[in-house]
Amino acid sequence: MAKADSRDRRPGPLSRGRLRGRVRVGIASAVLLIVLGTAPWAFTRIATAAQIAPAGTAVEHADAALILGARVYEDGTPSRFLRERVEIGVALYTAGDVDALIMSGDGDDSSGFGEPAVMRQVAEEMGVPPSAITEDPLGLDTYSSCERARDVYGASSVVVATQEFHEPRAVWLCEQEGLLTQGRYPSVRLTKSTVIGNVREIPATAKAVLDQWTGRGAASG
Repeated sequence: MAKADSRDRRPGPLSRGRLRGRVRVGIASAVLLIVLGTAPWAFTRIATAAQIAPAGTAVEHADAALILGARVYEDGTPSRFLRERVEIGVALYTAGDVDALIMSGDGDDSSGFGEPAVMRQVAEEMGVPPSAITEDPLGLDTYSSCERARDVYGASSVVVATQEFHEPRAVWLCEQEGLLTQGRYPSVRLTKSTVIGNVREIPATAKAVLDQWTGRGAASG
């Protein structure tokens, strides 16, 4: 019996149609996932745009600057992100725009120094009196920092000090906790850490919005 010509095994019109259909479905599904994933990020940026501005822009007086924690190196040196956040808070306090500084971060971080303690040290070195600084060692994520600023430390209004990519999520979460919130950020620089931070914010914001809407806010980062 003669072998079938290889051309006989090529997909027929129906098979090619099914293949094209599957490709279209795959593309549509990927686009849908991208839209759903980025929608919360876009939503929070739009919703908080009026409250967020670069450092040095005028602010309404607030009870405190809420300075969010960031990396501390093993020798106790604050990362650039962390120092910049503290510098914003100190400038706000010095200008009389806030009455106090809340240093909110992980008090038992991997450096062994504790983010709030390092932030306090930087602020005191810049001339802020110790009595104006409150350490929140249980500000383990953005949600808990906002919640504790209100419930534990009695703030009703805050200026959040963090990087630009983090501000929309942070301001939005604090507003969800009932705080009158503004955000101020340092000069934006194109670095590897900044790029990673911007990319990370897309899933982080989606999770934060989902957590809020489902009543699981404390789980957000």
